[in-house]
Amino acid sequence: MNNRQRLKELLLTKSYRKGTFTLTSGKTSDFYIDGKQTTLDAEGSYLCGRLLYELIEKAPEPIGGVGGMTLGADPLVTAVSIVSFLEKNPIPAFIIRKEAKGHGTGNYIEGKNNLPVGCRVALMEDVVTTGGTLLQVIERVENEGFTVGLVVTVVDRQEGGAETLAQAGYPLKSIFTREELIG
Repeated sequence: MNNRQRLKELLLTKSYRKGTFTLTSGKTSDFYIDGKQTTLDAEGSYLCGRLLYELIEKAPEPIGGVGGMTLGADPLVTAVSIVSFLEKNPIPAFIIRKEAKGHGTGNYIEGKNNLPVGCRVALMEDVVTTGGTLLQVIERVENEGFTVGLVVTVVDRQEGGAETLAQAGYPLKSIFTREELIG
């Protein structure tokens, strides 16, 4: 079994649920993918990090940092950063706060000082539905002087997020689409 097949197995066992759920976007769905149940699992974290790193390696230009909105992206950016170090191509991680820090530096971005000034970054999310969270992250990252070179996710629910991001000039790459994961 390869890494992608094993990750699919973990996602279906740990993260996929049937029922009626309200998503972050406000939409109602008959299924839910609780990505954190897989991304916070030791094996799941490694597999996500490995497979997302492989997508980042294929980026047309070098990536100098990996980040995303807390909380969904936290385990992903850490896993990718660790895999990059193991591959002798260390890429620092950063986290975007939902609200600016209320004290000290007042930053939206944690880990910013580890990034080369103005570098190209990859943004990630565990599950993408409408793309709204990623558009917010893109805005904050670009306002800090960084360039978004890649947007990646573990699962694209195929509910408009990829199209919304592409219209804004940011094609979405995914490990799995909803169709690939659950048919």
